[in-house]
Amino acid sequence: MTIEGDPVSLADMLESHRSGELTPDQTIARTYKRIRAYGDPAVFITLRDEQEARAEAAALDANAGNLPLCGVPIAIKDNIDVAGMPTTAGCPAFAYQPKQDSAVVARLRAAGAIVIGKTNLDQFATGLVGTRSPYGVPRNPLRGDLIPGGSSSGSATAVAAGLVPVSLGTDTAGSGRVPAMFNNIVGLKPSLGLVSIAGIVPACRTLDCISIFSLTVDDAWSVLRVIAGFDLEDAFSRDIGFSPPEASFGNARLGILAEKDREFFADNDAAAAYESALQRARDLGARLVEFDYAPFAETARLLYEGPWIAERWSVIKELASRDPDAIHPITRMVVEPGESYSAVETFRALYRLAELRVRTRPIWNEIDALLLPTAPRTYTIAEAAADNVRLNSRLGTYTNFVNLLDLCGVAVPSELTADRRPLGVTFLAPCGCDGYATALARSFQAASYLPLGAGKAPMLAPRSFGDRAELQTEGMINIALFGAHMRGLPLNRDVVRLGGKFLRTVKTAPRYRCFLLQGAIPRPGVLRVEKGGAAIEAELWAMSADSFGRFVASIPSPLGFGTIFLADGTQVSGFLVEAIATANARDITHFGGWRSFLAENAAA
Repeated sequence: MTIEGDPVSLADMLESHRSGELTPDQTIARTYKRIRAYGDPAVFITLRDEQEARAEAAALDANAGNLPLCGVPIAIKDNIDVAGMPTTAGCPAFAYQPKQDSAVVARLRAAGAIVIGKTNLDQFATGLVGTRSPYGVPRNPLRGDLIPGGSSSGSATAVAAGLVPVSLGTDTAGSGRVPAMFNNIVGLKPSLGLVSIAGIVPACRTLDCISIFSLTVDDAWSVLRVIAGFDLEDAFSRDIGFSPPEASFGNARLGILAEKDREFFADNDAAAAYESALQRARDLGARLVEFDYAPFAETARLLYEGPWIAERWSVIKELASRDPDAIHPITRMVVEPGESYSAVETFRALYRLAELRVRTRPIWNEIDALLLPTAPRTYTIAEAAADNVRLNSRLGTYTNFVNLLDLCGVAVPSELTADRRPLGVTFLAPCGCDGYATALARSFQAASYLPLGAGKAPMLAPRSFGDRAELQTEGMINIALFGAHMRGLPLNRDVVRLGGKFLRTVKTAPRYRCFLLQGAIPRPGVLRVEKGGAAIEAELWAMSADSFGRFVASIPSPLGFGTIFLADGTQVSGFLVEAIATANARDITHFGGWRSFLAENAAA
């Protein structure tokens, strides 16, 4: 396996098309080159002919600036219909040739995306391990001995390996989120009915939804904007209005697991990663609220211990009766009990689900979103082979209840362990709050500074959402202040005199050191560093362009102005110190900010 360069995000790929650096045809040619270099035949069940795909891309060249996904290669889970390619649902005996694109693929093509293939999956989308397929187990690109996660195994690994920047999966019990964690990528699970499921092989038709895998939250949102919308051809489609992702952590109330509810199945790294994620959320300004997880856990158990398993059985019943050996033995073992559920049992389960929905409803008066582990831990292929059903069940601990309770969510990477095991968290919110969950996930990912997928370089500040204004007060320039110019301190009067407007307290990205500079008025000097950086507290103020110019002119050496990267991924102007001035200065980074330093010295 030899692939040159880190995975390329959707935003960067589109920029290369719009700038003329690459044509869509060249991008598709590079895509096939990467697929050949990666050399894993288990990723795709069907790979489209390269020349055909390149011809379609070449025809788009003239419209490169007009289509939202122009020339972007995309992979489609093989339970979603694509005209010209068989749909197998991971079962050769079930395969058929669709006469037309599914609704979601039709929207992608209209936006300029180039479908390059159909990806592997746990057969009939039943499984979270990614190993229940007669087409092989897609290699996890971060660590070859780890399972890829399922059921959308091929779609997730294709993005993590950099074969495509985005792909489609489906999600019923977590198939759009668990593989995202195992591959260190983003998995966006929309509200039920927001994206049409017309033209997909159902798992549980009442709970199924299309999901999006991508390298960044921004990229997933860009695709959601293209594929979302009511569809008369889908009986489960809903006309859901969803707002753009504009929320911030500053006023977010996040529901978190109490200690007694945190189950990581003896994985200490996973437990520590969740603690770190909670601390990151606190640093971003969120208020963390423990909630009653019991009704969520009971709802999760209903999915495979209740009559919804009969929905899965209804899909394969005819094939199972005619040719039982055509079905993967574990899939058959899991789904076959669905045949025995009675109407009485079904209604009792529906009544219980209604009761659980009522019981969880008041929780949303106390919180805005949930922040949960995406999955409790990682497993190797060998572990899954030895105990497939039980370990698969464990992976759904924090995902199985989501669609039953009509929630939306975004799974994001949170940590890579020293031995390169990816771990992640998911932001969950009520139906229709897709933009809110996405905004939280975006800020969290920006503050994580992890590589994209299986890449090596850390993610830097993300691009803005296409429909989101820059973090900027109207007609003003935003400035990060670190020292004596902050509120209540000696030089704040200068800022106020220039018409400065206080916005809020913020933290930088963890890329800075802070030093004590001596003078008539002691002050901090903030220095951007390549390694060993930390987050530093600052105040965000806004000034007119004219006032900003005068303010900059009044600042003496060794301080100056440069770009400050904030923890939420945005960039503002702010004070930076010349490196030479810090040579003999006291390092006060560990205080986390100037106010904490002053308070400590006052106490001393």
